[in-house]
Amino acid sequence: MTQRFELHPGNPQPRLLRQAADVLRAGGVLAVPTDACYVLACPLGDRDAVDRLRAIRGIDDKHLLTLMCRDLAEVSVYAHVDNRQYRFLKEWTPGPYTFVLPATKETPRRLWHRSRKTIGLRVPDSPVVQGLLDAHGEPVLCASLILPGGEDPLHEADEILEKLARRIDLVLDVGGQGFEPTTVVDLTGEEPVVQRIGRGKVEGMLGTR
Repeated sequence: MTQRFELHPGNPQPRLLRQAADVLRAGGVLAVPTDACYVLACPLGDRDAVDRLRAIRGIDDKHLLTLMCRDLAEVSVYAHVDNRQYRFLKEWTPGPYTFVLPATKETPRRLWHRSRKTIGLRVPDSPVVQGLLDAHGEPVLCASLILPGGEDPLHEADEILEKLARRIDLVLDVGGQGFEPTTVVDLTGEEPVVQRIGRGKVEGMLGTR
């Protein structure tokens, strides 16, 4: 049965975050509110949990998932970041952005872009997500909670429970969320390129397309 934890959005209860982290460590798939939209999240190293997440979303292994990190130090473990990229990331994180960067060997190869050897990473500006990541102790994989055939992410806990009862393990409920996923920024070239405009503002970013 899918559990539901009601959390304060600005000051989430540590006890519930620890319990949510326990569900993750046990291979759970969670619906998590972020600074953009609800996402499905699962442990990085659990292949079965990743397969469950992909099945719920209706996506195959060609669709890249995002690694949600606590801070830039954690990002640098899973992505190669030079001085120029670091300065850019420091300016734009935390926030509702996903950054495409070259993957390091710490990132499982099955999560790389097959031809480019890149990975998408983000550092969310959300007390709930930051608290969950702190309690879990490592990054989690995530994807916007858009169901097959849908255009917008699910944004209410009641709707998520109705549509995904028994398919996910836990919903973190902080009230209604926005519809927009993150803005995606490719940092692998000479200049940043905005690949998708979402929740995050893009004014001041170079190479928008």
